[in-house]
Amino acid sequence: MARNFVCVLLCFVAQLQFSLAGQVDSLESVPDLEKSMYFNVDGYPCVRLLNLSGEIGCANPGREKVVAPIIRFNNVNELVHSSAVLVSLDDMQNFFTRVSNDQNFAKRVGGVLIESGTGMQNKPKGFSPVDKFPQAEFSPYQSLNYEWNPAGFGILRNSYNFPVFLLSPESTLLLQEIVNKKEKNNKAHTTDVAEFDLVMQTTKAGTHDSESCLKEQSCLPLGGYSVWSSLPPINISSSEQPKPILLAVASMDSASFFRDKSLGADSPLSGMISLVAAVDALSHIDGIDKIKKQLVFLVFTGEAWGYLGSRRFLAELDMQTDAVNGLNSTLIEMVLEIGSVGKGFSQGVKSFFTHATGSSPAVNEALSAFRHAGDSLGSESIKITTANSSNPGIPPSSLMAFLRKNASTSGVVLEDFDTAFVNKFYHSHLDDISNVNSSAIISVASLVARTLYILSSDKEPSISDLSSINANSSLVEELLGCLLTCEPGLSCGLVKDYISPISTCPNHYVGVLVGEPSSTPYLEYVGDVSRFLWNFLAERTSTPRENTGFSCSRDCSKTGEVCIKAERDGKGSCVISTTRYIPAYSTRLKFESGLWNVLPPNSSDVMGIVDPVWTESFWNVIGLRVYKVQTAAYDRWVLFGGMAVTILAYLAILVTQAIITKVQKRD
Repeated sequence: MARNFVCVLLCFVAQLQFSLAGQVDSLESVPDLEKSMYFNVDGYPCVRLLNLSGEIGCANPGREKVVAPIIRFNNVNELVHSSAVLVSLDDMQNFFTRVSNDQNFAKRVGGVLIESGTGMQNKPKGFSPVDKFPQAEFSPYQSLNYEWNPAGFGILRNSYNFPVFLLSPESTLLLQEIVNKKEKNNKAHTTDVAEFDLVMQTTKAGTHDSESCLKEQSCLPLGGYSVWSSLPPINISSSEQPKPILLAVASMDSASFFRDKSLGADSPLSGMISLVAAVDALSHIDGIDKIKKQLVFLVFTGEAWGYLGSRRFLAELDMQTDAVNGLNSTLIEMVLEIGSVGKGFSQGVKSFFTHATGSSPAVNEALSAFRHAGDSLGSESIKITTANSSNPGIPPSSLMAFLRKNASTSGVVLEDFDTAFVNKFYHSHLDDISNVNSSAIISVASLVARTLYILSSDKEPSISDLSSINANSSLVEELLGCLLTCEPGLSCGLVKDYISPISTCPNHYVGVLVGEPSSTPYLEYVGDVSRFLWNFLAERTSTPRENTGFSCSRDCSKTGEVCIKAERDGKGSCVISTTRYIPAYSTRLKFESGLWNVLPPNSSDVMGIVDPVWTESFWNVIGLRVYKVQTAAYDRWVLFGGMAVTILAYLAILVTQAIITKVQKRD
């Protein structure tokens, strides 16, 4: 009997050796072993932002990583311990509503994994994480309860002491498979956990508002660089009477609950692309330099976070800095803003609405020009309608900053909606290229180009003159692919013809302002989209120079010239153009001696009084991975089992020794 037992034990040891040898052959290094144990998960984090009164966004609650077992949200009524909750996009609003209303539930949320949904654009519910009246504190009127954004439910400005990630499509499938296997095998001795590394520097430093974190240098202010350009170029040294200014504006930045997933296809990129295509169309008109008014095109950044771009532009105008050299606020006759226009298509008719600041002669002239331009498009079936008079005022837009600065400003905002947003995904990661109609954007580009030409001409243009002004549809389609998709993304030929992009996948979150703000910034501190727009607009609004044989790498020697396309190989070309960067950051901030300081409120800056002063926390690394751990019950079973095996082995040895001794005595 003992001999049989020894044989079985030897066979088991040999089999174990072969098994381990096979594993060693397949795992040749420590990284191989780590890859077999841990799955790095691709996703987009919700990060920690701060303002003067506190924090918003998401982060680990302390200085350590968070590890929690994964559980599906719709399978639990209560959380009994800290858990990583897998939430479908359809349930996201219900989940955060419960977090707000159920503190016992909220304190057991270790982290949140949001599945990337498909087909949401076809659902009637919509998803918008901002308020029903976005940025109402900057409104020039008092109806702050008006619902411009019916789909809004306001989680963007809440603070959550747990990490939240939006999963990529591939990672969504991986997590769904893991949870499905766990649900089918409840008796498994292992459990799958998610490890969240979303530790913010402001948490480590204990700085929980913008003023303290800027002082301790654990954050940076939100901001970037707006771009403006004039057509034709402005001759600053000319003694002639300056022309009245027609200011055409749009925005380049969006927002989202997830920092790196802010595309803003309809709001606001559709308007920006329309404006850029309109500039291109106007640049091909013969004799454009003879128009009676000065066309100025301005693309703001930071508008989604307290109208940083437009407010800073107006402040720079007041101070007459180099960033606005050639412009004067008293010369601005009309502000024409291109807002969300990518959804202006209904039942075969492209419908757009003009939201005006009042009924001044300049406004009435602009509305008439819009109608004239719309009629000239003929077969394209564009319908231009004045917004409902029951609206409390203009919708959320950069024009609000102009009105708060000067209530008599004449302005019109062109939108694809009348009384409320038709974009169900305003400031959401779902506002992507599938949420806009390219033909609507092309039509608006032609409409805007013709409207500006009508307003700037000394006599009413003929139908034949207007008919020759058309947006380049190929340019619009290319811009959509470059600015709203990852393939080709910013590596597209159009963008690479002007700059060397840092990233491929576009993201229109404003980012943070690095270094000292300047009208001639260090280009590594300027975002890809701002640099592209600067180069594109500088070329399109330029006039020919006499000698084109010289290349440039940064600056040009002659006054009024700028160096474009220098990023590609350091061999750019000088053109005559009035195109400049304008820093976009809070008017309550000042950069001194390498540090940002918060200025006290100024009664002359009405919007500065309500300015939150947004900042973003530093972090070392952001990561998310999934792996298996053994359950505590299984660990105890292994312990007791090991003890039992040890005791049995010891007894077996004693028995074997006794048998062998007995056999030897017989011999």
